[in-house]
This record gives sequence, C-alpha cells and structure tokens, in this order.
Amino acid sequence: MWKCVVLVFYIFAVLVHGEGGSRIVTIDQGPVRGRMDPEGGLYVFYNIPYATAPTGTDRFKAPLAAPVFLSTFDAVNRDIRCPQGTAEGDTREDCLVANVFTPDTNATNLPVLVFVHGGAYQRGHGLSDQYRALVRTNQLIAVSFNYRLGVHGFLCLGTEGAPGNAGLKDQVALLRWVNRNIASFGGNPADVTLAACSAGSGSVDFLTLSSLTHGLFQKVIMESGISTGATGVQIDPIQNAKNYAKVLNFTNVDDLSSLEEFYKTASFELLTSELYEIVDNEDVGIRFAPCVERDIGQERVITDGPMNIIKQGKYNKVPLMYGFTNMEGAMRLPYFDTWKDRMNEKFSDFLPIELHFESDEEKAKVAEKVKQFYFKDRPVGEETMFEYLLYFTDVLFAYPMLRSLTARVKSQGDIIYLFEYSFVDDDTPNFPFTEVRGATHCQQSRVVRDNDYTTRSKEFQSMVRSLRDYTLNFILTGTPSSNNASLPRWLPANAQRSPHMHLASVIELKDNILEDRAAFWDIIYDQYYGGPILPHQTANAASTKISNFLLLTALLGYFILFRN
Repeated sequence: MWKCVVLVFYIFAVLVHGEGGSRIVTIDQGPVRGRMDPEGGLYVFYNIPYATAPTGTDRFKAPLAAPVFLSTFDAVNRDIRCPQGTAEGDTREDCLVANVFTPDTNATNLPVLVFVHGGAYQRGHGLSDQYRALVRTNQLIAVSFNYRLGVHGFLCLGTEGAPGNAGLKDQVALLRWVNRNIASFGGNPADVTLAACSAGSGSVDFLTLSSLTHGLFQKVIMESGISTGATGVQIDPIQNAKNYAKVLNFTNVDDLSSLEEFYKTASFELLTSELYEIVDNEDVGIRFAPCVERDIGQERVITDGPMNIIKQGKYNKVPLMYGFTNMEGAMRLPYFDTWKDRMNEKFSDFLPIELHFESDEEKAKVAEKVKQFYFKDRPVGEETMFEYLLYFTDVLFAYPMLRSLTARVKSQGDIIYLFEYSFVDDDTPNFPFTEVRGATHCQQSRVVRDNDYTTRSKEFQSMVRSLRDYTLNFILTGTPSSNNASLPRWLPANAQRSPHMHLASVIELKDNILEDRAAFWDIIYDQYYGGPILPHQTANAASTKISNFLLLTALLGYFILFRN
C-alpha cells in the first residue's frame, strides 16, 4: 500500500517539476522544459522562440509566427544573439528568443517583469542583464528577450521590403507572446511591468506611444533613455540609410530601389561591420534607431513624431518610475581628446540633431549661446572637464526626459515617479582632470539587477537594498514605496518636474531638478525643436486605385454635364 502511495507521489512530482530539477509547462506552441537554477530558488526557461525573424531578402520585415513544437522543447541556454558589431555566442538572423525566470513556488497569477535590454539599439541580448534576486523573492516572474538590432532592426526606408522598426515590431510580438503564454508559467498577463535602461528605455517609451500595445502592460520603469530625444527617434532615416551605405562602399544611394536592394542582399557581417558610424555621433543622434513609419498599408508601431503623440494624448497612460543619473555625460569621455578641439572650433556640430534652424548662421548663434552657458569664456579642455560632462548629461538623456515628463503630465496627467541617481562611495573614482565623482549611465539600473556587491561598502549595499525595495514595490503595486520607515514617501512629479527622489548617500525628496540648466534648455527647445522629419504618408495600392477611379468618374460626370 505504502509503495503505491510513494509511486503515485513520485509520478506527480515528475509531472509537475520534472526529473533532475526540471519543470515542464505547456504554452500555445507546445510543451517547454525549464530547469532549476544552479543556485536554487527559481526555474529558468532559456531561448524559447517567441516569433520567427524573416531572413534573406525579407530580413527587414515584421516578425513571423513562432514555431510549433512537435515534442517537448528543451529550453536550455543556446546563447542565441541577433547580428551586431561582434559575433559572439550563436549569432544568427533568426534570433528572436525569450527567457523566462519563474520562482520555485506553486503560486499563480504573479506579477510579471519584462526587461528590454539596452545597447544603443545596436548591441546586447536578453541575458546581458538579469533579475534573479527579485524573482527569488517569490513575488514575481521575469522575462527577457532578444530583438533585432542595428540595420536589421531599424533600417527605415518606408518601402514594402524595409518599412522600418523591425526591432520594435519584435518587441510588440514578445509582449503579445507574454500575454498569451505567461499564465502557463504562473504569471498574470494583466499585471505586466516593462523595465529598461538606455536604448531599452527608449524602446519602452516608444511602446507606450503605440496603439499596438494597448493592454499589454500596466506599469513602466524608464531609466536613462527616451523616445523624444535625439538618442531616440531617427530624425532623417532615409539620409541615415544613404550615409551608412556609402560607408559600406555602395554609391548609388539616390536610387531608393537600388538602395533597398543593397541592404536586402548584403551579408549581415557587412551590415554590422562599421558600428562606429552609427552611434556616438557629435549631434547625439543614432543612425539606426526607431523611426516614424510611412503608411504603406502595413501594421505600424509609430505613426507620428513622439512629442506629437504625447501632446495629442494618443498614448497608453500607465504609472511610470522614471529618471537618470547625474553624470550621464561620462559616456562621452572616450571622445574627449578627439572632440575638445572640434567643439572649440565649431560647437554647432555638437548641438542635438533634433533642433532645427533656418540657417547655419542662426545655428552658430545658438551654439555660441549654449557654449557660453556651460563653459563661460573658457575653452573646452581639461580645465572644463566637469562642464563637458554636464553638457552631455543634459543633451543625451536628462533634459529630453524632463521635457517629455512635462508634456505627459500636461497631456494626460501621467503619474510619474521622477528620480535622479547620484550615489557615490569611496570605491567611485574621480573623473579625469577633476575632483568630481558621480553616477554614470545606467548605474541606477545596475544596482537593481544581479551583480556581486559583497566587496562593496556598507553604504553601497544599503543603496542596493533601498533601490531594490522601491523597484519591487513599484512592480507589485504601481507605487515605489519602501518598507524602511526612515525613508521618505515618494510622490509623483507635477508638470514643473517637482518633486523628485534624490538617490544619493542621503535619500531625500527634493525640488528643482537640474534647476537653471533645465530652464535654459526649455527656452532653446521652445524655439528650435523640430523633431523627426515625417515621412510622406501614402495610401496603399488598393486605396490609390479607388481614389483614381473616383477621380476619373467625377471628371467624366463633369465632362458630360459640360457637354449638355
């Protein structure tokens, strides 16, 4: 009798948890097997295809349906990555895979965290950063994934073969996959939080502005990245495509059909070979990033300039946890020696590309005003390194995020929990030629993700606990509250960008973020902001034929009437 009971219990355990610490779930593609993490506390399902990336001459089109599994899919880590500057792991064009991290619990209806990796829209993969520590709290499920990058993800010609935003369409496909399947893993498809930093954050911002994503997420964490700045939307995607093709030694760039054919037939090794020409440009812009799509009768993610969408209130209003670090400009330290003299010679080349001017003379006058504001009468050089860092902090991420916040609050009264992360400790080095220390790009996000901080100071480990606490409670409740009663209550910001949580050695709620710097840029942007060049919107072929028929009918009727 007891042997039978033990046998039944063993069979049940195998069906639920699988052999050797594995777990099998059934999704709409078929059964999937994940395995217990080596350190315990969670199961990991690696590299599940959530869609199929078209390849060959169709490589720039929207993703196709995911494959169906005829037998149990073994979700082990195959290190699949999308084409990018360096070919590491299993680099392939058909690279659209998701990773699901589930806690070791039988709980269901858990909140879901979907992480969108960064990397300037040109590099990275779904496992580059992880949230196992949060999953081990047994309070949420985490999902990460690959999406197409660089030219593959963001060539935007507005043609049938290269309509644009393939990478964003991958992200939409992932969210739809989560919506259909996450309940099988124990997650709640109606309680999804998107989290990201850098280009991932810009991507998430675009997803909030798309009509395709309504109902697919309920909360958003955006850090050091935005759609409305020059590091977000492409300002002139056709020109970007022409310029990069020239770098790759293709010359017939003014013929759009030939240009499209070049990109469709070039090897992915060639298309990813000159990454330095795409990112880290003087004008802040990224050459292959999300774009405003031309209407060619296909499903579009972004149909208008991001700021236009926000001001019109045509976006998904959800609670936002939102901010940047105090020294984002350190991203530009590698270019200091190359750029300092050029900034002194022609500072106008370093103005954000999203600012539009009537003439070069007008642009030069504004550039001189900006240079004077940051550097006074001193040249850009070693003695003004701090000012160099502040300038790029503001134009890269800080000011565009503040401007977008104001527009959102004015438009729909968005609930936005604003922060500036500036924590430093004795392990934080000074910036070159200064006595200044500060938090660099995405430091606030790295604190929450999985990293080994055992050798860091007690102050740093305290910050880790506090920020993870705020983040976890935002994911669970939509409010970044803390279980530490000594920490201040985090209130949402108003249209004047107050208050904000100052995340430093002392965590406090403050007003006047960036103060005079933000006010200075408000004046510049109110006068010169132009945003992306909007594509000529054309109807599809069928609509064009109908319009031509109606026009011909009207002319014929007019001719008959005239004859009579």
